[in-house]
Amino acid sequence: MGRYFETEITRKSARDFLRYIGPGILITVGFIDPGNWASNLAAGSEYGYDLLWMVTLSTIMLIILQHNAAHLGIASGLCISEAASYNLPRAVSVFLLISAMGAAVSTALAEILGGAIALQLLFNVPLMYGAVFMAVFCVILLKSNSYHKMEKIIIGFVSLIGLSFIAELYLVPVEWSKAAVGWVYPSIPHGSLVVIMSVLGAVVMPHNLFLHSEIIQSRQWNLEDEKVIERQLKYEFIDTLFSMGIGWAINSAMILIAASTFFAHNIVIDDLTQAVNMLKPLLGGNAAILFAAALLFAGLSSTVTAGMAGGSIYAGLFRESYDIKDKHSWHGVLLTYGLAVLIIFFISQPFDGLIYSQMVLSMQLPFTIFLQIYLTSSKKIMGKYANSVKQKVMLWIIGIIVTALNIMLLQEMFNL
Repeated sequence: MGRYFETEITRKSARDFLRYIGPGILITVGFIDPGNWASNLAAGSEYGYDLLWMVTLSTIMLIILQHNAAHLGIASGLCISEAASYNLPRAVSVFLLISAMGAAVSTALAEILGGAIALQLLFNVPLMYGAVFMAVFCVILLKSNSYHKMEKIIIGFVSLIGLSFIAELYLVPVEWSKAAVGWVYPSIPHGSLVVIMSVLGAVVMPHNLFLHSEIIQSRQWNLEDEKVIERQLKYEFIDTLFSMGIGWAINSAMILIAASTFFAHNIVIDDLTQAVNMLKPLLGGNAAILFAAALLFAGLSSTVTAGMAGGSIYAGLFRESYDIKDKHSWHGVLLTYGLAVLIIFFISQPFDGLIYSQMVLSMQLPFTIFLQIYLTSSKKIMGKYANSVKQKVMLWIIGIIVTALNIMLLQEMFNL
């Protein structure tokens, strides 16, 4: 009898865990997007294993920030954009949310462009046509699916991306001893700050913080009793930790592949097409096809989440949560994709567009981090779930590190 009850409890715990898995995976998609591919390939091909530490540091910061953003949604029933509109002076909230919309557009630009490059590689579709197709296809996906359907589609995409990279890693001669050092030893080679900041912006993405708080709050757990809220906070952290761990592994795999394949042969990658073409003679045709197919899945899934984030941020300007049937959310999605495609038409070097789009994200990031700290530290908004002193210290350290890296980048760019 005792064993029966233990088994039932275990099954119930497993069902509970599976029930709450999903939001973290949606966020993971955001930091294994085509912008990450460009940043990670640049990092690995130019600096070998030296910048792996940035993936580790960024992922640690990401887990803390994403958990904190989800904490806001669970405890208050508001996403970051709604909470900002309700609790900040109008001029301040509008400035911050418009800058966040800019980050969502910058993200969508990278996702759409990456997917278009994949279509060009696989089916020889012209880049501009591919960009328009990506945007239109993802608009249709968003318009016709609920959150839960979207989660299942995106989990499928992420699984395919992960399997593709596991297969790629099997094909390359990784120097694991150098990789082990690279993951934990901070190194800033001369001239590497643009790539470092693009890796940071590609992992810790402003729009993902907004999106995570939106997805979590949509379930309205704050309306339940305290026991339910406590349970959601526990499972959300497990979901975040599990999902961000997957993202860390895939991002690391990208740098490992670039370091062991390109850096080892003194090949600096400045074009995703070049990367695929270089993989053919080095690893064979299958590696190149896997690379292009994974890029397409990454582009599709991350374009969907960028559109959702843009719709959520824009709706927040009107003190509304994301609802694709509502005109403000719908207009936010269209605005995000429309501006992204428009900018793509003026980009002459797609790879540079991917790198600099991620750098733009890292430059907007301090605004979102300090906004989030303010909101989640407020007892008026969070009640008893407001940040503890320990949480505030961790969040402020992250904000200061990101700000300091941005200042160093600006100094390097302008030779100050």
